[in-house]
Amino acid sequence: MPIKESELILNPDGSVYHLNLRPENIAKTIIFVGDPDRVSKITAHFDSIEFTTHKREFKTQTGHYKGKRLTVISTGIGADNIDIVLNELDALVNINLESRTINKALESLDIIRIGTSGSLQSDIPVDSFLMSSHGMDINGMLHSYKTENISHPDIENAFIKQTNWHPNKARPIVIEHSKDLAERFQDGGQTLFQGITVTANGFYGPQGRVLRLGLQDSELNSKIDAFKFKDFRITNLEMETSAIYGLSKLLGHRAVSLNAIIANRANGTFSKDPEQIINNLIQFSLNKIIE
Repeated sequence: MPIKESELILNPDGSVYHLNLRPENIAKTIIFVGDPDRVSKITAHFDSIEFTTHKREFKTQTGHYKGKRLTVISTGIGADNIDIVLNELDALVNINLESRTINKALESLDIIRIGTSGSLQSDIPVDSFLMSSHGMDINGMLHSYKTENISHPDIENAFIKQTNWHPNKARPIVIEHSKDLAERFQDGGQTLFQGITVTANGFYGPQGRVLRLGLQDSELNSKIDAFKFKDFRITNLEMETSAIYGLSKLLGHRAVSLNAIIANRANGTFSKDPEQIINNLIQFSLNKIIE
C-alpha cells in the first residue's frame, strides 16, 4: 500500500519536504550539528564538496574527507526538529519515493551528533569531550512512538522516584546509544567522559534557568545533578540527544552524541576559547569516523 501524499510530502522536484534532499544527495554516514553555520566549519576539512542545499534551518553538505563520503546536516534546535530530520533521512534510504512504498531491504545510517553542552558535574571540566551513553527524554516527543522495547524503565523509575517527578510532566524515557558505533570513538588517547544526557524541551525554564518566570520545581536541577542509579549519573543537559537515540533505534540506525563541554554549571565556569574546543571535537570526530 503506497504511503499517502499527506503523510510523505515531497517537493515538486521529488525531494523530501523539509530537508530538500533526494536519495543520491546523502552519504550513509551523517554528522548532525545544530547551527547551520557549523556545517561549513566541518566541511572546511573536506577534500571536496559535491552537494549543498539550505532550506530553513536545515543546511546540508555532502563531500569526501580522506576518501570517505560524508554528509553534514544542521538540525536547528530541539527534539521536534530531530523528528523531522530523522524521519526524512530514513525515507531517503528506506522508502521508494516514486512508488511511495517501503523498501524490502532496509539500510542503516551512522549518525554522529557533534554539539556543545554544559556539564552538570564538577569533575567534568570545561574544554573536555563527553559522549552521551544514554539520552533521557523529559520533553515528551518520544511518547508519540512505541518505545517499550528500547527504553530502560529501571533507570526511568529510579529517576522519577529520586526527583519526585511531577505527574503532570511527560514520563522520562531513557534510550542508550549505539554501542557498536560508540566503540569507534572510545579507542585512543583522548579522554572521553560518559553519562546520561537529559534532553529538555526548552532552554530556559525546562533547563532550570530563571529570568522573569518562576519554575514548577525550582530544585529540579539539583535533583538531576544528584541522581544516581547503579553506575549511572546525569552529566549534561541539552535539547536533541534523546530524540536522536530514540528515533535511530526505532528506525534501525546507529547513533552517538558527542559534546564539547564549554560550560560547567556546577562550578560556574565557561570556556575561555569555546571555538577552539569545538574545532578540536570536530577534528577528533572526523578522524575517528574514517578509522
